[in-house]
Amino acid sequence: MMLPRRQFLYMSAGAAALSGPFSALAQSSDTTPQPTPAERAAMADLARAFMEKYAVPGFSIAVGHGGAIVYQDAFGWADRENKEAVTPRHLFRIASVTKTITSVAIFSLIEAGRISLTDTVFGPNAVTGTDYGKPPYNPGVDQITIEHLLTHTCGGWRNDANDPMFKNLSMNQSQLIQWTLRNRPLDHPPGQNYAYSNFGYCVLGRVIEKTTRQPYADYARDAVLKRCGVTDMTIAGNTLAQRQPGEVKYYGQGGNPYAMNVTRMDSHGGWIATPTDLVQFFMHVDGFAVPPNILKPDTIQTMTTASAANAGYAKGWEVNKANNWWHNGFFTGTSTIAVRTHSGFCWAAFTNTRASSKMDSDLDPLNWNMVRQVKAWQV
Repeated sequence: MMLPRRQFLYMSAGAAALSGPFSALAQSSDTTPQPTPAERAAMADLARAFMEKYAVPGFSIAVGHGGAIVYQDAFGWADRENKEAVTPRHLFRIASVTKTITSVAIFSLIEAGRISLTDTVFGPNAVTGTDYGKPPYNPGVDQITIEHLLTHTCGGWRNDANDPMFKNLSMNQSQLIQWTLRNRPLDHPPGQNYAYSNFGYCVLGRVIEKTTRQPYADYARDAVLKRCGVTDMTIAGNTLAQRQPGEVKYYGQGGNPYAMNVTRMDSHGGWIATPTDLVQFFMHVDGFAVPPNILKPDTIQTMTTASAANAGYAKGWEVNKANNWWHNGFFTGTSTIAVRTHSGFCWAAFTNTRASSKMDSDLDPLNWNMVRQVKAWQV
């Protein structure tokens, strides 16, 4: 689930970058036309060519603007063996796109004054206290703040071959955090280096639980998703037998998509959703006037301002100077992306397989090319 740099997004800003995240307002949804039949056909041709190139069984996409879904379509199979066609209502694992939801949940608690970015996470006077072990800790652990976890600058536990989230699969979250704190020292002092960390976002889920006294998914669903009109998202199961009603089947290309502990990934990669769900969520935190956002403008600006350690990553969101925000996600059987553009459009696209990192990279320009088939849309 490591994030490649999305160079295409850096080059896709249009004529000029905006002066700030709130310098342009999305048009009313009433003025945004839907694609013509010919434009839909051209978009479908691009999707099918991508699917053929990467042997994708099922692909689903949605586009929104000004609070309205202006395009949605789905191609191929939700379940190839049983000839179940994928529809726009099918649920997909969204992998690391989950981090945008966790970030918004954290910032909702910050707005409410219940936590702050500078709060430390581990230790007697920290947010989680000594739930995951008492001092002494490995050097730097008691200095990690919520902001460090949001920006992937906690100093260690990076997404590599030793990613804690893909180890010790029988452990629950509490056991895994305790084990990692004891056995995996930090590589750098907190706050100095960017290293993409799934484990850090797992810990943020526990920060939410400690603060709210609710399960992570319950709080995110009630405080974030329902306020965006999203009601059918849930945390994924691990096995094919745990496939949810309406969920696609996943196909590995060189790996087993049902050999991971996805449920344990809840706050860093665990949600299942439709593309429309993610577009609705993005449109309610996009910084534009329509629809009304669920966070305050200053909060959204803080959330989407890059850290000093990485100009391309803010706090749960990839960002660029063109004022586009997005996140991608992938693991075996899944490749996803969701995007908020400077022009007010939001879109999301999901697949139920993953062929390669090249496929992940090509999913982004595919979406831009599809959207640009609609002449009336200025993106």
